[in-house]
Amino acid sequence: QVQLIESGGGLVQAGGSLRLSCVVSGRTITSATMGWFRQAPGKDRVFIAAITWSKGETYYADSKRGRFTISRDKEKNTVALQMDNLTPEDSATYYCAARYGIFRTPPRREFADSYNIWGQGTQVTVSS
Repeated sequence: QVQLIESGGGLVQAGGSLRLSCVVSGRTITSATMGWFRQAPGKDRVFIAAITWSKGETYYADSKRGRFTISRDKEKNTVALQMDNLTPEDSATYYCAARYGIFRTPPRREFADSYNIWGQGTQVTVSS
């Protein structure tokens, strides 16, 4: 069974950077869509970026393009999210997600319900 474990969250000052990592364990995957979402208290879970495991094709929420960079390392079985020029509005719990398996419908990468495996989340707090 595939499991996702996030790390790299923490406290950072506005303007700083963080790099989140998501380790994929339990099975060697060859095809999946991996995504990063975030959720602030009292708000919906919001799409940030996604990447296809096999080809490394990337997709970003328009509002996140430029400051956030998603990548994957097949050898290390990890997916990373580089976050630059952070602001207090970026404070949230960040989640790694995987769309892994056989589905009847095509992926809608920006929607949380397209993903069937989730990590436990890692907290990011940006101070002003």
